[in-house]
Amino acid sequence: MARDLAGAPGKPLGIALVSGGMDSLVMAQFCRRESDLAVLHVNYGQRTEAKELACFHAIADFLDVPAPRRLVADIGYLKKIGGSALTDEGIAVPVADLSRGEIPATYVPFRNAHLVAIAVSWAEVLGAKNIYIGAVAADSSGYPDCRPEFYEAMNEAIRRGTKDGSGIVVKAPFIRLKKKDIVCMGKSMGVPFERSWSCYREAEKACGRCDSCALRLRAFADAGVDDPLPYETRPDYP
Repeated sequence: MARDLAGAPGKPLGIALVSGGMDSLVMAQFCRRESDLAVLHVNYGQRTEAKELACFHAIADFLDVPAPRRLVADIGYLKKIGGSALTDEGIAVPVADLSRGEIPATYVPFRNAHLVAIAVSWAEVLGAKNIYIGAVAADSSGYPDCRPEFYEAMNEAIRRGTKDGSGIVVKAPFIRLKKKDIVCMGKSMGVPFERSWSCYREAEKACGRCDSCALRLRAFADAGVDDPLPYETRPDYP
């Protein structure tokens, strides 16, 4: 196997799913302690696809991940399937409501299963053991594919559906953290938050009004850290 695909001597190779968002940026830096990383990004027809892809490469540059260990996959069929405000222009991105009880219109049906499946296929080829995803359940929009039990079930499927001895495990190290804690962790590690993007609507200035912007703004405020992104508006979210 080529050296730049095999990883550092004495350190196992892992695959980090890097969306371009704040959580995956901090997670990837955190996971470098135990794995030499390859990074995976998936385009699925989301509204801010080009911006997220640019942030992925900016984050990969920060992590010093060489080009052969960067994979960009395209699953634009999720846009054709639709059913989400992120992929269907006919469905409006809702205004932030962090007390909402039901699953929001921005949920992309079963998206994370597609992402993990791609990562597992690549891991089998690379010989990677760990797959990292920055899913957060405790302080998020309530997506069902961000729940701990989802990843427990995925790991059982991986065990049964890969070659004997593959040893591939999906890890969601931040799943029980608050986003405030992720901001504090990122600040302590010196991550470049300006290279990440969270807004569901816009690609130049973050709208400040969608759930993702609201969660990010609240997290930075609670952590007492300045968010370097430009916003159209910066409401205070309790």
